[in-house]
Amino acid sequence: MKLTAIYECLCDETRLRIVHLLTHRPLCVCHVQDALKLPQVAVSKHLAYLRRHGLVEARRHQQWMIYSLPAHPPPELERQLRCLEESAPTQPMFGQDLRRLETLADCCQWVSAALRDAKPVNGRKPVARTT
Repeated sequence: MKLTAIYECLCDETRLRIVHLLTHRPLCVCHVQDALKLPQVAVSKHLAYLRRHGLVEARRHQQWMIYSLPAHPPPELERQLRCLEESAPTQPMFGQDLRRLETLADCCQWVSAALRDAKPVNGRKPVARTT
């Protein structure tokens, strides 16, 4: 994966916020939508962009799409994800997003269990990432 491709993906604030949320756990589109307070169509568009560029993986569980970071990210992406995790506390919007996500914790519990049964999209199976 080229570093410039990673930066092209992360230079958009919404995509950066989505990736930050996914550093904490896999999520379905509706959870990202609620955490970021954005319309479903906007979230889906950004997730599709991130998936096309290899920054996220997707699984289908019934009618839901579950997104996660790659199970085995290339070193270039892994370094950028670490940088994001280290830098996020200095940016209030990331804290706000996480607080909103925490309020959804009860309705997000099914995602990890669903990943075991989910069907791969593009032949990839995401895994829960721990921080």
